[in-house]
Amino acid sequence: MSQSPLLPRSTPASEGVDSAGLMALLDRWDEQALECHSVVVLRHGQVIAEGWWAPYSADRPHLLYSLTKSFTAIAVGLVVDDGLLALDDRVVDVLPEHVPEPVPPRSAELTVHHLLSMSTGHTHDLLEDAWDLEPADLVRGFLRIEPNDPVGSLHQYNNATTFLLARMVERVAGRTLPDLVHERLFAPMGVTVAEWERVAGGATFGFHGLHLTTEAVAAFGELLLRGGRWRDRQLVSRQWIDLATRKHVETVLSDDDSRTADWLQGYGYQFWMSRHGFRGDGAMGQLCLVVPSADLVVAITAAVTDAQAVLDGVWDCLLPAIDQPVDHGLDSKLGDRMRGLALPLVIGEHRPQDSAIAVVDGPTEDAALPLGSRLSLEAVPDGWSVRLEADGTTFAVDVGHGEWRESRPFGRPVVASGGWQGGVFVADLYVITTPSRVRITVADGRATATWNLVPLVGASLLWQLSPDLITRPNRS
Repeated sequence: MSQSPLLPRSTPASEGVDSAGLMALLDRWDEQALECHSVVVLRHGQVIAEGWWAPYSADRPHLLYSLTKSFTAIAVGLVVDDGLLALDDRVVDVLPEHVPEPVPPRSAELTVHHLLSMSTGHTHDLLEDAWDLEPADLVRGFLRIEPNDPVGSLHQYNNATTFLLARMVERVAGRTLPDLVHERLFAPMGVTVAEWERVAGGATFGFHGLHLTTEAVAAFGELLLRGGRWRDRQLVSRQWIDLATRKHVETVLSDDDSRTADWLQGYGYQFWMSRHGFRGDGAMGQLCLVVPSADLVVAITAAVTDAQAVLDGVWDCLLPAIDQPVDHGLDSKLGDRMRGLALPLVIGEHRPQDSAIAVVDGPTEDAALPLGSRLSLEAVPDGWSVRLEADGTTFAVDVGHGEWRESRPFGRPVVASGGWQGGVFVADLYVITTPSRVRITVADGRATATWNLVPLVGASLLWQLSPDLITRPNRS
């Protein structure tokens, strides 16, 4: 899964950045116990800092969640540039076979612009409602739900809009969204590792599910920063980049007041405006930050519930270190620290004489394995083999003692460490191409399997390990 470097390398000092700011950024994230998985920082088109918290690594793709939307927006730009789609084209005209009869009047008004800016007039995210109405046809389900307010009147984050955009792109382009993005974007950029999650019917989500390496995310940010130009090729028109990355609609506080400063700066075409520049943004801290005023790109993957804290660190620590006096001696110290980043291993004893058999008996909500799943634990040299039986499927996962150990029960990687803590066996299983991990505990014939952050497509561990990346098997 390795690939050639996409971007040239330099040092912070050479590009006018004091490494003290980057060190302060890492300190801030440590102090706040933010679980970051990777960070790549570009200045003047050069990688000046990069690091991965083991067991995450540079060559692995990472699930981007809704940062995927920004790539779909660029795909829309490609077909707009080609004259195949226009901003005022209506959904009902481009996808007529998905139109319900009768179609609600306001639904009939929805255009490419309304979908891109998430200004459809709906007052909540329709994804689940639309799928419940039409399990085999999300587009039809979406169109059946008439907007509460006039279209274009307000912003409401709405995942289903991007699913519709993906289907519209595919209709006018005559090829799948992944094929279009690969041919027109990834191949010219040299991106060779790109994976897309799909629903049961085979369609890519569009609003979620793209897996890329962090360097590829940073390269995408560099493409945006240069107005769609990659080296000597204009891959996307500057006009589209400028249009997509400017504010089209105001954003407002959510009902639960969960939106914070960087979510209140306005929304573009599947891009968020930020207090500094703009960004592609995915759940749990998947970020592509572009700050044109500083000629800066920052790509981050993480497993956090407070992405604002991640952003605040960049604004408070990194931005003040740009174009200030630099300490050249800190560059090598920063490099050493970046190379030594790691998430904590599970601490505990090996005890090779101990084995265990257990049944999962809790928790019942958002558990990675259903109640009644069986687990057996067998010691092997420097670790364990954990055998799991869930939903009629049996598979084994390797767990390291004092080290990370990788296994691929269905082809997708899992990286794990564990140990005996008194009478309890504890193991952390990282679904390493995603932000999420499962903590397994075993004691006295009872076991639990709980997520740190429940995957947004559902809690089943088996879905996350699916080799064909169908992570919404109950939807078409």
